[in-house]
Amino acid sequence: MSKLRHKVLFVCIHNSARSQMAEAFLNEYGKGRFGAESAGIEPGKLNPVVVQVMLEVGIDLSKKGTKGVFDLFKQGKSYDAVITVCDAASAERCPVFPGKVKRLAWSFKDPSSFKGSPEEVLNKTREIRDEIKNAILDFIKEGSSLNYWI
Repeated sequence: MSKLRHKVLFVCIHNSARSQMAEAFLNEYGKGRFGAESAGIEPGKLNPVVVQVMLEVGIDLSKKGTKGVFDLFKQGKSYDAVITVCDAASAERCPVFPGKVKRLAWSFKDPSSFKGSPEEVLNKTREIRDEIKNAILDFIKEGSSLNYWI
């Protein structure tokens, strides 16, 4: 018997940090049950600090590119859940993927906005990475309930 595989899209403004981390964690920890992608409304360049902090936990994003949410829509992609990961300040710009899907909004600070010394920026980005990882682990736990998807 094959396991149910839910398709999840993580969306933020640039697809350069938060949505990339969420996609990577869900694909890593939800193998076989979840398949994740990520995209942004204004695709930018992958944040090198995010690449660094993800390598610290064994996930290599260095070869990943950014994607546009509208490109996925034009490709006819569909998802069971769409999760926006914009912070509260950017929520109004955070795109909504059309279709009949479960919609969730998670608020995480944007690593590209962090100021301070390189070490301070790294530490703040690590905090966001860990917050996203914990949200993903909770999502996987909640998602194991069939009622979650109804």
